[in-house]
Amino acid sequence: MTGFAHYLPDIWAAIIAFAILTYVVLDGFDLGIGILFPFLGSEENRTRAMNSVAPVWDGNETWLVMGGGGLLAVFPLAYGIILNALYIPIVIMLLALAFRGVAFEFRGKTRRWQRLWDRAFFGGSLVATLAQGAILGGLLRGPEVTARTFTGGPFDWVSFFSLGTALALVAGYVMLGAAWLVIKTSHGLYDLARRIGERALIATLGFIGLASLATPFLHPEYYHRWFQWPGVIWSAVVPLLLLVAGFGYWTAIRSDRGVVAYLSGIAIFVLCFAGLGLSIFPYIVPASITIREASTPAMSQGFILVGAAIFLPIILAYTAYAYWVFRGKTSEHEHHY
Repeated sequence: MTGFAHYLPDIWAAIIAFAILTYVVLDGFDLGIGILFPFLGSEENRTRAMNSVAPVWDGNETWLVMGGGGLLAVFPLAYGIILNALYIPIVIMLLALAFRGVAFEFRGKTRRWQRLWDRAFFGGSLVATLAQGAILGGLLRGPEVTARTFTGGPFDWVSFFSLGTALALVAGYVMLGAAWLVIKTSHGLYDLARRIGERALIATLGFIGLASLATPFLHPEYYHRWFQWPGVIWSAVVPLLLLVAGFGYWTAIRSDRGVVAYLSGIAIFVLCFAGLGLSIFPYIVPASITIREASTPAMSQGFILVGAAIFLPIILAYTAYAYWVFRGKTSEHEHHY
């Protein structure tokens, strides 16, 4: 048990990372569709786009709750520091997600105010995505920590780097949303989504390239990890894999292979996530607090892990089943109620 207990913080870090990544790739496409709402042309296109995500969109946010709850339960020190450092964008994100959910439901209840709720759905999706990108940028820059306590200011997360990560996430979510529309729709909306997907891919890869150039210079430790052995191997391999995934998305979105395009988009996010892991591991608060320094006693972690081992497969199975049941193209005659 002593040997296993030593790896519990790493196991929990992997579970939390998996939950956050799953949230990003699942909720990302419907946030991307929300961002695309004003550019979809007709009311029929917007209705079909909303119908395509209606059966699954609210369940996707379960993974965000799991990631945040796991961080609080297992790494309370890191939770407190991160929450204090990024309180403003976190609150903005949560309010935007709630506002977006209200707009999603109210849109189907009225004709008179439908345009207002369309704008609200777009605004909530865009603001939530920008806030998530700012959270990522602020976390990568590293909160100011002294004696295991956050000692920075409430706006330390504001920087050109955070703006870049926010815009990168907008482009990435639009890329996923376009691929989802290619999978779920046909005719005019299908063709429009293909064109948007091509442009979103170029923007996403461009922002990833800029972020990759800037990240090693945020902290000396990042620089050493990226350009010293053995990290330099991963630093060389990841860009090549990103180009492969980008080529896969580009060729698939230009043909009738929406599933391949969506999976290629997921691969781009997974590779970026792996790059983030290379930069910050074993820290959970970059360059300040390691995973083991922030973790609770092994007995507590083991007890919670039993619950995670039971419920995580159930949630995965339910999610897979929901996507399987609602597979196929969305008809223009369907309604999300």
